Amino acid sequence: MAQLEQRDSGERPVPRDEVHGLLSSHRRRYALHAIKQADGPTELSNLAEQVAAWENGKAVREVTSTERHRVYTSMQQTHLPALERAGVITHDNGTITLTEQATDLDVYLDVVPGNSIPWAEYYLGLSAVAISLVAAVWVGVFPAWIPQLVWAAIISLLFMGSAAYHVYQNRRMRLGETDKPPELME
Repeated sequence: MAQLEQRDSGERPVPRDEVHGLLSSHRRRYALHAIKQADGPTELSNLAEQVAAWENGKAVREVTSTERHRVYTSMQQTHLPALERAGVITHDNGTITLTEQATDLDVYLDVVPGNSIPWAEYYLGLSAVAISLVAAVWVGVFPAWIPQLVWAAIISLLFMGSAAYHVYQNRRMRLGETDKPPELME
């Protein structure tokens, strides 16, 4: 079974198949999101309340006791034990804490290969390069005989080429699109 890179602390990496199982439930994704937002230990009662609010499209204060109880029970009996078995959280007396293993899930939520940077960061960097190029043209760093329209065309081609590769990469990473599963193509 393919596994994510081993952590220095000696913790077992979360197997990819298990990651997909963990993230297949919206309730677990909501729970992970809420725990990460808390930026520290979270109480199960607060977690259940927040997840119930997201599931029902309500503010936390509008969640009924029935809605909260339904989420609380399924979290306690199903979802938190699954996350704890995977080593993503610790759960002790109603207090939930993320482990270092939780960062293994981030790459799957951003839908990029594990050996790549997220596309949002790539485009941010490309934008910085484009702005730097425009600033250099503006202050006259480049020879005047090169028309400014050429620089605009170069920037446009950089973005178009990047976007085309992004579309290609996303299609290639979809299940069932190629002969091999995406994780074997890395």
